[in-house]
Amino acid sequence: MEERPGAVRLGEETLTVRGPVLAPGDRAPHFNLLAPDFSKKSLTDYTGRPLFLSVVPSLDTSVCDLQTRRFEEAAAELRGRARFLTVSVDLPPAQQRWRKVASTEHMDFLSDHLDLSFGDAWGTHVLEIRQEQRAVFVVDAGGIVRYAEYVPEIGRHPDYDAALEALRELTG
Repeated sequence: MEERPGAVRLGEETLTVRGPVLAPGDRAPHFNLLAPDFSKKSLTDYTGRPLFLSVVPSLDTSVCDLQTRRFEEAAAELRGRARFLTVSVDLPPAQQRWRKVASTEHMDFLSDHLDLSFGDAWGTHVLEIRQEQRAVFVVDAGGIVRYAEYVPEIGRHPDYDAALEALRELTG
């Protein structure tokens, strides 16, 4: 499996990310993630509509919290025209606790805690800290990646406007 030393920074430290760098035009990789009830969810559970994936290291950090709340607003606006997922390594109960506190209801929360197979397939598995690299992906209804952003600094925000513009191009 490909490893990318220095692909992401945490403060002054550079870290290694495992997995490919996805780009527009690539087929979205398969994944198995844990739902809040610990059932497994895969890419095939989210076909038929554009899919927006917000990947965060942990919902219990300020940037991840803000990122998730920002994309929740977009999910409410685009209700029914796209599916929104937040992926983190947080355990499903922690994701559910955060979701209740934040009163989010328009996106699904899925955990890569079990084996980081999503991170390995989508190129977001930060090896040294067993977390996800902050990233955003937009996948069309046919399973093709139309937007991919890997944020090079764990504490930095993604380009919200560019990601949402890519999704709006698919949803009309």
